[in-house]
Amino acid sequence: MFAVWAVALLCLVSLSRSADPACEDLVRPVDPLDPAHLEGARSIVAGSMTTPEYAEKFKTRDSASISFVNGTSFSRVFRSNDSCQYLNSNITLEGSSFNFHQYNITVTFLQTSCPDCLLLRFDNMSKELQRLYLFSKRREVEQKEMDEFAAQAQCLNSLPPIVMDPTKPLCPEEMSNDAEAQPDKKTE
Repeated sequence: MFAVWAVALLCLVSLSRSADPACEDLVRPVDPLDPAHLEGARSIVAGSMTTPEYAEKFKTRDSASISFVNGTSFSRVFRSNDSCQYLNSNITLEGSSFNFHQYNITVTFLQTSCPDCLLLRFDNMSKELQRLYLFSKRREVEQKEMDEFAAQAQCLNSLPPIVMDPTKPLCPEEMSNDAEAQPDKKTE
């Protein structure tokens, strides 16, 4: 009987460590989400991925930025090798997240202490983390904000953050005549 109690006690101790309260606070979704806080353009400051393949792809980008309009339009601009790629999607916010059905991805806004930042968690449809991105209206954030992002990535068992080079140019928000918008295709 003593052995049964000892095993049960060990299991409870193990469970209490896996449910770290600090991590619960660090990776809590934004609730309620204020669509007005989303407005405007932000550049990517850092990203954390769950696999080396995602990390290698991320490293090929010179810069990236996002923009939300009225909480219904989500634009992304990526710069690689002096070339800009523009992607636009219509979205519907559902609580603290929205879905990219065409990519089988759910994007959730997570809490951050950074006042001008957006922390976006990208999960596959099985709700498994794929990527975590920190966007800001600034090209660089303060060290305490970067430390918080690193702790959030660690809580989610993601790879250490990759910080973008803030000296690399961003693409213009508006497309030039030689760049074409590439709207996301909806799949039914």
